[in-house]
Amino acid sequence: MEKVVFKAEGEEAVEFYVLEQTRIGGIDYILVTDTEEDDGEALILKDMSQPGEAEALYEIVTEDEELDAVSAVFESMLEDIDFS
Repeated sequence: MEKVVFKAEGEEAVEFYVLEQTRIGGIDYILVTDTEEDDGEALILKDMSQPGEAEALYEIVTEDEELDAVSAVFESMLEDIDFS
């Protein structure tokens, strides 16, 4: 499982494990978890960076309609994942 490190300005770095990624409507999303082995907390992150930028800029998906739609896609991709 690929591990990525996120660092907000002035904040401590946080490591996540990427479970899956997808592209919907021209926007890239990644499903990440905070642990590689146990049932950890999962987040869906949306790539907000512009094409050609050296570093990606991710934002947590919080809008209910978008979260429901993207969650459904990840659930269909990963049979052992349930967001309910």
